[in-house]
Amino acid sequence: MGSRYDRAITVFSPDGHLFQVEYAMEAVRQGAAVVGVRGKDCVILGVEKRALAKLQDPRTIRKIVKLDSDITLAFAGLSADARVLVQKARVEAQSYRLTVEDAPTVEYMARHIAGQQQKFTQRGGVRPYGITTLLAGCDPDGTPQLWQTDPSGYYASWKATASGSHEKTLKEFLEKNYPGDGAPPSDEAIKLALRTLLEICEPGSKSIDLAIVEPGKPMVMMDDTKLDEFCEQIVKEKEDAKSKPAGEKK
Repeated sequence: MGSRYDRAITVFSPDGHLFQVEYAMEAVRQGAAVVGVRGKDCVILGVEKRALAKLQDPRTIRKIVKLDSDITLAFAGLSADARVLVQKARVEAQSYRLTVEDAPTVEYMARHIAGQQQKFTQRGGVRPYGITTLLAGCDPDGTPQLWQTDPSGYYASWKATASGSHEKTLKEFLEKNYPGDGAPPSDEAIKLALRTLLEICEPGSKSIDLAIVEPGKPMVMMDDTKLDEFCEQIVKEKEDAKSKPAGEKK
């Protein structure tokens, strides 16, 4: 009989892998792309919108959700898994408020979600959550925060990151274009998030959803008209850059 080490989540393969976790990561890579960019005074979350069934109500498909009044979550991967994990996180946020009489920080919620994900990599009778989450919010002093968790239970803070389909392409674009002199202002952060998603998406509100998280303000989903304007501006800038002689390009 062949090896069966990949049939149980608590058994390492001979070369140190937990295959069930890697299968969960593959489920994430099959999901719609999600991008997060931390600006000077905001955090931008952008997600790829995939085609829905003709008769399906688009309002019931949300990749960007609120965890708490000041914390927003976007995810890549299995929507059903995300629904369960988001509900658990919302209960924890409310429990924290009742116990501490203060709002939970983004780091606290990222740590809690990562802990839930990690538990499901070592228990029998369950499987890992097939999602990666991006959490956006601001500290009490107004400092923007962007955290990411993955199916293994790993979590970390980022200046900008991406997950889901074409993750490598999106991260490489962010690494090349995120300003080295510090976090970008709000409009530049929005443009960077959109430019990153436009590497794999068609321009326009039919293909992209964008959320803006600012200190002291509720999360705002960018309306379709404004999003289309930003996309048109980015496409025009690309065309102008291509039309310039090689010597004039930066």
